[in-house]
Amino acid sequence: MTSPETLVSEHAPVVLDIAGTTLNADDRRRLQHPLTGGLILFARNWQDRAQLTRLTAEIRELRDDLLICVDHEGGRVQRFRTDGFTHLPPMRVLGEAWMCDAMLATDAASAAGYVLGTELRACGVDLSFTPVLDLDHGGSSVIGDRAFHRDARVVSLLAKSLMHGLLLSGMANCGKHFPGHGFVKADSHVDTPVDRRSLKAILGDDAKPYEWLSTTLRSVMPAHVVYSRVDSRPAGFSSRWLQEILRAQLGFTGAIFSDDLSMAGARQVDGQALSYADAAVVALEAGCDMVLLCNQSLDGGSAVDDLLDGLWEAAARGQWSPSASSDELRLALLPQTAPLAWDVLMNDPAYVRALERLGTLSHAG
Repeated sequence: MTSPETLVSEHAPVVLDIAGTTLNADDRRRLQHPLTGGLILFARNWQDRAQLTRLTAEIRELRDDLLICVDHEGGRVQRFRTDGFTHLPPMRVLGEAWMCDAMLATDAASAAGYVLGTELRACGVDLSFTPVLDLDHGGSSVIGDRAFHRDARVVSLLAKSLMHGLLLSGMANCGKHFPGHGFVKADSHVDTPVDRRSLKAILGDDAKPYEWLSTTLRSVMPAHVVYSRVDSRPAGFSSRWLQEILRAQLGFTGAIFSDDLSMAGARQVDGQALSYADAAVVALEAGCDMVLLCNQSLDGGSAVDDLLDGLWEAAARGQWSPSASSDELRLALLPQTAPLAWDVLMNDPAYVRALERLGTLSHAG
């Protein structure tokens, strides 16, 4: 049987969540599990900045290698909104600004990235799953104004500008949802969307940002969407999409995160409804480096334990092989510089200027 020491030294692929605003005994146990490599925070984990900073410090005391993540894009997807956090605009606002003044829009996008990254890092958060690279085809309710624009060129340039702001803050990035979620109308949180376009059509439009940003993206999150003319499996469970297309054809070299395994679009693979552990094995074997399981720590969190136990057993049986290179990609996403403390940040000239630039947009939240 694979030893715990081997597993922890090679690969800690699970990103899980915690129940509340402080760590309970189950949270501590799960965060110290050898297969746990990160956690994702939600609005329920937020009370105020002081509490969030204490929470991330407590997590860091348990494991200094854990990647502390959040979905914090701006607009309707922003977990922390009070106690000084800037209300960031939805990305569509930057796309609208582009149509009026492209150069101002790119600077505003960098400003958004810098504000987003510095505020989160001041509270101990390492990574936000942003930017959204989906194109705004006009029919997707789940994407909608989270997308910068319909034009892949505009999306790529604004996303690159936002990622420059993140870089200046010391934060990495995560482009999502590969190869594109904006064309389908169904919401993968509650359904399994199917995109029936050809590979040529997808690569020539929705997936273009991943090609054009191949040297800039540090991590990518694939869509829980079936592209039926390319593969019968959703992209996040497809070695064709992840290994043949994203890595070999488009040249991506960073980390690949699965989207949330608890979503309805996540576990219908090859006509079967998979358990969380089985879905994690399929995603990892397809080419994901990390797998997310969100909102399952509530009410005791038995689903999280089932995933950790099941993945451990799968590794021991040889159904899944831990990857040292995958863990190196995870560790490379940790910030390499010390964050600015909040009080220092408030007087940081670059931060103050970034707020001013955001204020020039027609809509700031």
